[in-house]
Amino acid sequence: MTAHPVIGRLLATALMLAGLAGPAGAQSEPAPPAAGAGWVHAVTLMGEPKYGPDFRHFDYANPDAPKGGLVRLGTQGGFDNFNVVVSGLKGDLEGGVALLYDTLTTESLDEPFTSYGLLAEALRVAPDLGSVTYRLRESAKWHDGVPVTPEDVVWSFETLKANSPFYAAYYQTVAKAEATGPREVTFTFSETGNRELPQVIGQIRVLPKHWWTGKDAQGRPRNVTETTLEPPLGSGPYRLEKFEPGRTATYTRVADYWGRDLPVNAGRNNFGTQRYEYFRDGTVLVEALKGDLYDFRVENIARNWATAYDDFPAVKDGRLIKEAFPDRGNGTMQAFVFNARRDKFRDPRVRRAFNLAMNFEEMNRALFYGLYKRIDSYFYGSELASSGLPEGAERALLDAVKDKVPASVFTTPYRNPVSDTPDAVRANLREAVRLLREAGYEQREGRMVNKATGEPLTVEFLEFQNTFERVILPFSAQLKLIGIGTSLRVIDQAQYQNRMRGFDFDITTGSWPESLSPGNEQREYWGSAAADKPGARNLIGIKDAGIDALIERVIFATDRPGVLAATHALDRVLLAHDYVVPQWASNVSRTLRWNRFSHPAVLPQYGSSGFPTTWWYDEAAAARTGAPR
Repeated sequence: MTAHPVIGRLLATALMLAGLAGPAGAQSEPAPPAAGAGWVHAVTLMGEPKYGPDFRHFDYANPDAPKGGLVRLGTQGGFDNFNVVVSGLKGDLEGGVALLYDTLTTESLDEPFTSYGLLAEALRVAPDLGSVTYRLRESAKWHDGVPVTPEDVVWSFETLKANSPFYAAYYQTVAKAEATGPREVTFTFSETGNRELPQVIGQIRVLPKHWWTGKDAQGRPRNVTETTLEPPLGSGPYRLEKFEPGRTATYTRVADYWGRDLPVNAGRNNFGTQRYEYFRDGTVLVEALKGDLYDFRVENIARNWATAYDDFPAVKDGRLIKEAFPDRGNGTMQAFVFNARRDKFRDPRVRRAFNLAMNFEEMNRALFYGLYKRIDSYFYGSELASSGLPEGAERALLDAVKDKVPASVFTTPYRNPVSDTPDAVRANLREAVRLLREAGYEQREGRMVNKATGEPLTVEFLEFQNTFERVILPFSAQLKLIGIGTSLRVIDQAQYQNRMRGFDFDITTGSWPESLSPGNEQREYWGSAAADKPGARNLIGIKDAGIDALIERVIFATDRPGVLAATHALDRVLLAHDYVVPQWASNVSRTLRWNRFSHPAVLPQYGSSGFPTTWWYDEAAAARTGAPR
């Protein structure tokens, strides 16, 4: 399960060189979420919720945090859209627009897989997990004072599912939503036993039906299927105050926000103003931080972390704080991704040859200052990652699909090539050439060509950040040694989005963040049904019966050991196909911030720093550093 995943790879690209922590340790076995229970305040996949129905605030939030002040967040690119319905299909969505909307539930960041009521005060799950009913809070209101109704929830569900490829896939087994009481909404599923669905549907961003089906200030009917720069009506803690298209958007805290006194909101949403500042180039983003044009940066480029800040006067005198926070409870796959829809990438031997050609060890030394480790799992950094050879329950799952998965999953643990010596580099390149020959290629005059057609094997790396050039060029040099021609095209963010939606690429960088509760999103990541769906997260184009079967075993696992066994099996099969060339990761989130803020003594276990959600503006620190502009 992932919380509000973003279609495409724009958000994930910000994770370039990002790190994930190691296994979170032993976990208790979960019961199906509140199955057969009456109304409950929370639902979890892991035992019992940490916080009871009378809790006052999350432990990682300070209910006495002062309110007010400004925080400025920097982001790369631009925006021309405030409509979340067509996000990933049309236009570039403004990043702060999520602040406008509340969801049925919200997740705790110090326990895995637990959701507490936000718009909904309670929920009730059917004994067979075939439906869930949410009861809305009577106090829930839109910013115009109109109550949030079951009709809003039903309309939001139907609109998102009809117009968003991601939500169409994510909610594909949610058959219908209907108002079943004055403040009740029931979601009926087309399958039973899917323990995650009640929580998945709780993440839905509820939109105001009366606003979207009404008219704008000029009397024109609004169209939810089109982009808009009209500030939307929301129900959340902030409203959009002003903006300059593509450059900046300012959100102000709603003084009479209906949910300000809820326990789930105590000590959260403390800033009076949140402003998003846009910059076209990653290099400019670094300089803008130094110029005090925004306040907080997650530094995902090792070179910058190692060299760009230590001599900067503001870092030396403590006005700009450089701090790493541990990342826990997550997993990821970040990689060079092949478009397997193209003939030249259909053979796994060709894909493996590319991995053999990449010299990660030299890249890590020369470019990354030794800060990274090679990713070797689609769930890297978590207990969900496979290792060794399959045993026990995992082996039984794989035996059941033995005729649909590569034989190597039973005999050979996945390992990335290691190029730590000149001899190892040469051996890997020789093995790459051997595999390419087996796949129907041969070298002619220094070029790798198809034996049958004579067509040279060439690839284009497609990116939208110039920072990738420094890692792709050495990879390209290695590929050239075995006769593979390469080129790099860096295009603007809008063009990149369009090409990703249409799967118009050879190789790009993809990233799939994973929670400790994999589930329905796996269909969208790797499932056959998503392979040809425009805008889907199955960038690779995987259509594989064995993988489809294992995805279903992950989704319908009934306890934690079952989740682990099914996820390990799925991970092992994905790796065996060599769909990607894995990149690299760290186990910390490296950050820089202007010293104007404070945070609770306890940080969220699974939320890294928790910035800016539970932080606040510190007047005393800001007085020493200087007020933000």
